[in-house]
Amino acid sequence: MAHAAQAKISGFSANVMRFLESIEYRRIESADDLEDIARLRYKAFTTVGLARENRDSLLIDELDFKPNAHVMGIFFDEQLVSTIRVHHVTAAHRDGVAVAQFPDVMHPLLDAGKTFIDPVRFAADPEIMREYPALPYLTLRVATMATVYFDVDFCLSVTKPNHRAFYKRVFQSIELAGPRYVEQYQNHLELQGANAHELKRTLFERYPFFQSQPHERKLMFAPREELGLPPLTIRPTAKYAVERARGAMRLPELL
Repeated sequence: MAHAAQAKISGFSANVMRFLESIEYRRIESADDLEDIARLRYKAFTTVGLARENRDSLLIDELDFKPNAHVMGIFFDEQLVSTIRVHHVTAAHRDGVAVAQFPDVMHPLLDAGKTFIDPVRFAADPEIMREYPALPYLTLRVATMATVYFDVDFCLSVTKPNHRAFYKRVFQSIELAGPRYVEQYQNHLELQGANAHELKRTLFERYPFFQSQPHERKLMFAPREELGLPPLTIRPTAKYAVERARGAMRLPELL
């Protein structure tokens, strides 16, 4: 039974890794790119009932422009297919959706010195996602890379209750705060958290497509002054990270 389960996981990972070969990541920093992100957010959020049917709202907020925010676009065959925003939340930089919606939980943790990645505004083109159901994994890969790059204590998830099982299964998340009604989204949202140190110990073996190399993470999250001229696109390095790990640890073939 265990062998069959592992074979199933390996087959799924292999399929996602092949899809990843056609994916590019981009830092969203220009006004034009941000408008494209806003349109995709609107299309995705209205489909799942997380935004009012108001075409005057492009779903851009002040948190998109905070110093600790990183807005990313995921492109498939040069088409924007999904996006996510991550905040690196610390005691000195508390901007983020988790702090805004769950201040009674977050502020004591921040006061105690805990650090977080707060990935929000996940949005995927509904038509593309129907054809490529692995797209959420490759979008959330941004959050796993940020967790490693910033070396935080927890990776958070602000989600609808019906998504709880996914985050528990994939990221081993636990509940930090139960469902609360959020007027902005006209939905109940809850706060989940994954212990980053445990996540890094187990996640990349179970789901190798979340792996990355240091230079990819640097291109994604390093300050502009450190990079000079940021690249137009960032190619995923999971395949090379897996090959390197396989060579060092003799991991089973997944590709």
